[in-house]
Amino acid sequence: MAKKKSISSADIMSYYMDYVLQHNAQPTSIYNFAKANNFEEQEFYKYFGNFNALEQSIFKEFFDNAYNLLEKNEDFKSFDSRNKLLSFYYTFFEILTMNRSFVDYMLKRDKDHLQKHRSLLKLKERFTLFIKHLDIVVFEVKEEKLEKAQNMSIQQSAWLQLMITIKFWLEDTSPSFEKTDIFIEKAVNTSFDLIDIKPLKSIIDLGKFLYKEKMHMN
Repeated sequence: MAKKKSISSADIMSYYMDYVLQHNAQPTSIYNFAKANNFEEQEFYKYFGNFNALEQSIFKEFFDNAYNLLEKNEDFKSFDSRNKLLSFYYTFFEILTMNRSFVDYMLKRDKDHLQKHRSLLKLKERFTLFIKHLDIVVFEVKEEKLEKAQNMSIQQSAWLQLMITIKFWLEDTSPSFEKTDIFIEKAVNTSFDLIDIKPLKSIIDLGKFLYKEKMHMN
């Protein structure tokens, strides 16, 4: 069979996702992966240096797809930072759900701590930049170094919150992952209430939800 002359990065990502789900393993080599999908090995290297770089690009693509959908929505542009983040979460997790088997395989394949998972590096870059551009209003800090530390803390906290939400979603067995939707709303609202010094009600509300979930699982 004649080799394809060219192939897109999206094609390669799609082939890779299909492969790992069908074989429950990474391809043995880039050469064999290319041969199995009828394209030249050199085409792979136009876009990715190795399989790890490919996996990182897949998770980045999940983010980009969610963000591009939101950008097309005129209402989104007028939202405040809280509702922009909520909208992102709901859209992003819809895309993750469409690819749940792959995400589940990837994040449970290695023993890496979820926050440090190598496949999520590009996703982290995209997400923390998104958080930075939300211009979340916090306490006014007049000292420059403290302000930088404050902004960094917001980005790190937001990333941790996303990882906790992904972990919750991976363990969620409710229909249509409706409990994850509830968790997203409570977690995001709690984080913003903490910034606004109105934490108590939201913290109690989130705590009750998590307690009930833990009791139910036990």
